Amino acid sequence: MVLVEGSDRGGTPAAERFDRVAQALLAVPTRPEVSLDEVPAPTRLASFGVALSADVLDGEDELASGRLVLLHEPDGHEAWDGEYRCVAFVRATVETDVAADPMLPGVGWSWLLEALESQSVQFAAVGGTVTAVVNESFGSMDHQGGGAEVEIRASWTPLIDGDDLEQQARQNASAWLDLMCTAAGLTPLPDGVVALPRQRARG
Repeated sequence: MVLVEGSDRGGTPAAERFDRVAQALLAVPTRPEVSLDEVPAPTRLASFGVALSADVLDGEDELASGRLVLLHEPDGHEAWDGEYRCVAFVRATVETDVAADPMLPGVGWSWLLEALESQSVQFAAVGGTVTAVVNESFGSMDHQGGGAEVEIRASWTPLIDGDDLEQQARQNASAWLDLMCTAAGLTPLPDGVVALPRQRARG
């Protein structure tokens, strides 16, 4: 079920329009390695919101996880420079030497921009951070060894408008999924191979 903030706005043209966008977002095609679910959207950030959570799995091993929130303010939001705002988070396991590479943050940011470009997303006001985290266990936890992760936090204003609202929403969600799969180290799908469409019941 699409989460809409402000029940008094239910049934309005703005609510119906956002419902179209949100349902398209929830039906975004995914790779077989990706598990995708709807989760509660943040409250009090906008009049309307919908959120997705995803994991990239290799068998029982989690390679990456992430979250995407799409917010909508029908009258526009000055800080967004538009009516919509995508807020994305991706965390992926990487090798320790990769996390120690000072070029990793720049590379991680390029993954985002390339994902948006590859999905033909029209956007504005993009910003975010890329953080490398290295963990080393000591004392009674020494047996757990070490590990490293890269975290990408970003937001952008998708320029969703016109008659193809659903397609534009899917493009933004697909860009987020592409970013997560790239961070997880998955190779792009071969030519002619398409992601699996999502079939979701309306709540």
